Amino acid sequence: MAIRLFRDRRPRLLAPSRILRETPRQAGGGHEREELVEHASETLAPTNRAFALAARLLDRPARERIALLHAWCRHCDELADETGDPADAVQWLEAIRVLTRRAIEGHPTAEITFDSFGQLAKEAGLTAEMAEDVLEGFALDVAGWRPRTEGDLMRYAYHVAGAVGVMAAHALHVPDSDHEALDRACDLGLFFELVNMARNMGADDAADRNYLPVEWLAEAGIPPGEHMKPIYREQLVTLVARLLDLADQHGAAGRYGAARLPFRRRWAVLTAVNIYGAVAREVRRRGPAAWDHRVRKPAPAKLRAVIQAFAEALRQPEEPAQWPRWTRAELLIAVRMAGPIAPVPMTPLPDEDAP
Repeated sequence: MAIRLFRDRRPRLLAPSRILRETPRQAGGGHEREELVEHASETLAPTNRAFALAARLLDRPARERIALLHAWCRHCDELADETGDPADAVQWLEAIRVLTRRAIEGHPTAEITFDSFGQLAKEAGLTAEMAEDVLEGFALDVAGWRPRTEGDLMRYAYHVAGAVGVMAAHALHVPDSDHEALDRACDLGLFFELVNMARNMGADDAADRNYLPVEWLAEAGIPPGEHMKPIYREQLVTLVARLLDLADQHGAAGRYGAARLPFRRRWAVLTAVNIYGAVAREVRRRGPAAWDHRVRKPAPAKLRAVIQAFAEALRQPEEPAQWPRWTRAELLIAVRMAGPIAPVPMTPLPDEDAP
């Protein structure tokens, strides 16, 4: 009887221990793949018309995987931007990291966009390190980071776009061993981001974001944070031209690398490059008025970009006259040097007295 009373005093579990099980791993969080693709595709067209147009030229498997990747990138960006309080933003970023990590590990997240990313990670072999390279760009924004040097600028551009280009290459089933193709995919991401920085200079300034390096501003005689003031508009035009010169180098390298892709994928990539190239030229052409109204390319100009890309995809491209100064290898070194030092695995020494 005493034994029975003692046993009855044991703390009761919420569920019997014999039925507790680890959450089953299932890419896509248990959703049907068609559902994930449909949800991801709905986010592409309204948010980036140039990429949506280029994606329509892809074969179906590639188009679906690119949509899954874009949906995750866009959703993370929206979540990071929704919070005005820096403390809340830090918490949101940590939540994004946790959900992304769970998705890559094959666990359901109860959030369809992250489940979609988990499906893509399984199909394309995406890793947690690849995703973290992208999320670190959001972390820099949350921290109110500003670039001091050109190297800082390029490191940020790698996080928010170059690393995405590398993941897009994996989504197109470029193997890890094809370093040249991955380098060129990174160049494409950098090209798109640098053009966006040039085009969105005014909107970014209104959101208290400035991606022009402090050293560049000092050389031009512009006080930090005042580059959009009318008195400095001519100097700003010079700095943006410098930014677009960098973009053009990476765009040329990315265009050259597109030749390594099958025809339809090459056509799609060149279409996006041509549209963004036209945006860059329009920013240059407008000069001081480039930020009075956002530069957009009308439908006829985009159609010309598609036709031009088709002709270019049929030809072997010429090697760039000048390769980019900033390579993926150099940027990866800068990224790893700036990140936390990983713990060194420690193996205990064997006991000398052990037999």
